[in-house]
Amino acid sequence: MPLMDITGYAADFNENPYPYYKEMREAGPVHKVKDTGGEEIWLVVGHEEGRQALAHPALGKDWRVHERYAENTRASEVNANMLELDPPDHTRLRRLVAREFTGRRIEAMRPRVQQLTDALLDAMAADPARRGDLIGAFTFPLPMTVICELLGVPDLDRDAFRVMSNEVLAPSTPESELKALQDMAVYLQQLIALKRETGREDEDLLSALIRTTDEDGDQLDGEELVGMAFLLLVAGHETTVNLIANGVRALLAHPEQLAALKADMDGLLDGAVEEMLRYDGPVENSTFRFAHADVEIGGVTILKGDPVLISLAGTSHDPERYPDPEVFDIRRAPQGHLAFGHGIHFCIGAPLARMEARIAIRALLERFPDLALDESAGSYEWIGHSLIRGVKRLPVRW
Repeated sequence: MPLMDITGYAADFNENPYPYYKEMREAGPVHKVKDTGGEEIWLVVGHEEGRQALAHPALGKDWRVHERYAENTRASEVNANMLELDPPDHTRLRRLVAREFTGRRIEAMRPRVQQLTDALLDAMAADPARRGDLIGAFTFPLPMTVICELLGVPDLDRDAFRVMSNEVLAPSTPESELKALQDMAVYLQQLIALKRETGREDEDLLSALIRTTDEDGDQLDGEELVGMAFLLLVAGHETTVNLIANGVRALLAHPEQLAALKADMDGLLDGAVEEMLRYDGPVENSTFRFAHADVEIGGVTILKGDPVLISLAGTSHDPERYPDPEVFDIRRAPQGHLAFGHGIHFCIGAPLARMEARIAIRALLERFPDLALDESAGSYEWIGHSLIRGVKRLPVRW
């Protein structure tokens, strides 16, 4: 198969990658590409092939077993998280977390999520300018506060944490990414040490993870706690920030869909959130998988050791699965989208993200029915990384 050099794609790829994924998909569901770092990787853009790859037992997540990748990647304690591990290590960690990250715990947060949402909207309503950045005013502080309170770290230095988080997810340089990972590890180690000293009887999630014990006496060790705190804090806020922001941006760009949703919030909201996840979800590509053995997907053979990315954005616009995929239609039945992944690594926080998005979007549109994009603010600045899909600021007026 010929190598496809995606570094030569147009400069507007960040703004709208979907035509390029379409071009690739029309040539085949799986491609060998050269990424911006010059590395040759496999990219899966077909929906059925993406679903197969996400759950394939021969495609693992533990990069440390692959010399070609590991020699260029230095680990931090935060890497001891279940997203970067394979069974049986992944199975063990997920079981311990699932014991505490329960539907009952998430559902119990609903009144608090509503309260936080209303307080943020009150602050927007009190702003005499009646315009500003929706991400800074609303879609960032809401999930950040929710995940901090869920974990039991309400005093987290959120500005400092967001700088580190942004550098991990969209690094400026390899050196700055490594420093951010190391700084994050030190920060979380101190946080966990403090929780051990003062929070043994607390009911928050991090305290529960510190003391949880499986039936056979298994517990998370110190490094695993750092990795789990990192995963829950970063994945627990950054993806939801962009789920809500991307969803609002899609609604404001499609006035007829916005009007339909406002006219029938009870009947259309849940489906609208799923369509937001499909149409322009917050995670553009999966994190890397690596072939533990030769594996065939989409008619091509991926060799043992090869790195693989699944384009969640590309798979969600596959016309074989979704007719007229470029159309934003909140009445669509988008079930089966891969925005939260698939298989053993399916996002454990999906119920929380869905709940936050439904509460946030409903309350925002009910409080500010005239919400509109602020065209005077100029063009968007896009997050320039293949993992997270979104804009850095979302200027609106209300």
